[in-house]
Amino acid sequence: MNPFDYVNAINYDKKDIMDDDLKEKAYNAFLTNRSLSYFPDTVAASNVMNQYHHLDKKLQFHFLLNIVRKRKRFSKWEKQHVFDDVEAVKEYYGYSNEKARSALSLLSPDQLEEIKRRIYKGGRK
Repeated sequence: MNPFDYVNAINYDKKDIMDDDLKEKAYNAFLTNRSLSYFPDTVAASNVMNQYHHLDKKLQFHFLLNIVRKRKRFSKWEKQHVFDDVEAVKEYYGYSNEKARSALSLLSPDQLEEIKRRIYKGGRK
């Protein structure tokens, strides 16, 4: 079962879709709580379920099903941004992510262009 079917049941359908053991095993509390944490009216309920993560999956689902008001909710998930400058500094100096970010603040734009030119291997982008 799709993990977002549970989120749709909590947000919009308001139907108890957890009627057998297989559906209870398929419930992913992390994904459900994360998808509910993007909205101001459901972030508190999501945080409560994060605090009581040790509860059974069925109890968590029923809590959210009954506490969250019916509303159509949709948001795109935040994705980690990959910066070309950080990757270039990492490759050129052999730094970790954290060191490359701190070194990036010390480099001028001309120096960055020189680093990118030196690590360029050719080919298509």
